[in-house]
Amino acid sequence: MKIRLGLSVACLLVARCDMSAQAPGASQEEFIRTHYAKYEYRIPMRDGAKLFVSVYTPQAGAFKDAGPYPFLMTRTPYSCAPYGEDKMPSRLGPSQELLESGYIFVCGDARGRYESEGVFQEMSPHIDDKKSSKDVDESSDTYDTIEFLLKHVENNNGRVGIVGISYPGFYTSASIIDSHPAIKAASPQAPMTDLFFNDDGYHGGAFMLSANHGFYVFFWPQKNPTLPEKRVPYDFGTPDSYKYYLQAGPTENLDKAFNGSNYLFHDQLVHTTYDDYWKKRDLSQHMKNIHAAVMTVGGWFDAEDLSGPFKTFHAIDKFNPGAVNTLVVGPWTHGGWARTDGDHLGDVTFHAKTSLFYRTKIEYPFFEFYLKGRNGEPLPKAYVFETGSNVWKTYDAWPPKTATAKTLYFRAGGKLSFDAPTEKAGVDEYVSDPAHPVPFVGYVTDTIPQRYMADDQRFAATRPDVLVYESEPLVEDVTIAGPVRPKLKVASTGTDSDFVVKLIDVYPPDYPNAAGTDAGNNRIVGVYGWL
Repeated sequence: MKIRLGLSVACLLVARCDMSAQAPGASQEEFIRTHYAKYEYRIPMRDGAKLFVSVYTPQAGAFKDAGPYPFLMTRTPYSCAPYGEDKMPSRLGPSQELLESGYIFVCGDARGRYESEGVFQEMSPHIDDKKSSKDVDESSDTYDTIEFLLKHVENNNGRVGIVGISYPGFYTSASIIDSHPAIKAASPQAPMTDLFFNDDGYHGGAFMLSANHGFYVFFWPQKNPTLPEKRVPYDFGTPDSYKYYLQAGPTENLDKAFNGSNYLFHDQLVHTTYDDYWKKRDLSQHMKNIHAAVMTVGGWFDAEDLSGPFKTFHAIDKFNPGAVNTLVVGPWTHGGWARTDGDHLGDVTFHAKTSLFYRTKIEYPFFEFYLKGRNGEPLPKAYVFETGSNVWKTYDAWPPKTATAKTLYFRAGGKLSFDAPTEKAGVDEYVSDPAHPVPFVGYVTDTIPQRYMADDQRFAATRPDVLVYESEPLVEDVTIAGPVRPKLKVASTGTDSDFVVKLIDVYPPDYPNAAGTDAGNNRIVGVYGWL
């Protein structure tokens, strides 16, 4: 096989979405009704605001284990519906295994969202030095919530776990800063961590246009408390999102379409540099005083929040030496470990139900061990799925201690090599037309297909405004682990440019649409890094 690097001026489009849904399968509603009782509370915070939580407790005699039970909490800006103690959800908890084991499940509406009072802030900044009861953030809100629950919910064992995916992943991370001593286990999954550097908002300074606009057409400021509204889906007027954004013209026109009603989108759009707005929302700078065991989860093909898990994992190590801190990464899209089998992505197959393995062999034992004192031992430092060979591997550090830094060089004639060029100078050039930007997929779509990060890239390679550099066939297996950092020396006649660099595994022309079998002896075993 070969390695290819593609370079272009492009609009890379992704989606931020709520992936707090549980594992796929048959409806859990009947099991929930017969095994759990529901209670609702409006809990006063230290500043007087009341935050809503729904609490699901195991019914007497419903489980072999009579308790006491630990709490397993999720905090979310996406609603804890259905509301009403007589209304039960169709799903509950991160997985069927945890649901059937027996926990006190808690869902909390974030401050300023749905049934919770207060003012919502986009990725509410953490306050390191709280001087009064008016200094509140997600850490203090969680602390006050736990204090209330420990005192008012019967048959609890005094232990709390926190879990969440995407935005709820951010709340999970924020909740364990200066953590309440009852929090024993936390799992931030695809946590939004730094919106400007590669999470959701901007990727390396490039605004994720479709991702943000597509998200904020349904994520609006609210007057709280309020019940969820039934909204008509946003009408793009065309099944071709590429055409929609091209015809919209300057991005300020998309802002005008909200008629000034959505400051959340406006803030994303106007803060185009790494200013104080973004800096104070970089949660990785505040991950201190964490006393819980932490398992951070991410996916190699997560276009929304691939960076967040790594930044969170490394920040916890940096500020909390000796903390129980594990990184788990599989071949998943955003939240795919909770809602898919994880056996394939697009035309690429992994020959294993990686999500099922994660839920039963990693996530379930993690919470059982720290919240109930059961089932096994602590996880390794890093538990990662290696694509290509399609196996799970464990490491005592991430990146692996055995990894060595390598440089791939652009060479004349579209060549790519680990050998440095001998030429003293060289230039490749192309013309980029803003009226015909490079699309991120080679087909018409009205959404952002989750599979696009593993899609065939030949559609882009044939464009005249994309430069392609390709290596000779590899003579041995190569595993890419750790960060991938492109370095470009560019000159442009334009006023600004966004450069997208793709590291691509080039399959032989006769290779089947599946991963994991050799084509001769030349292949890339695993691709761990991402841009």
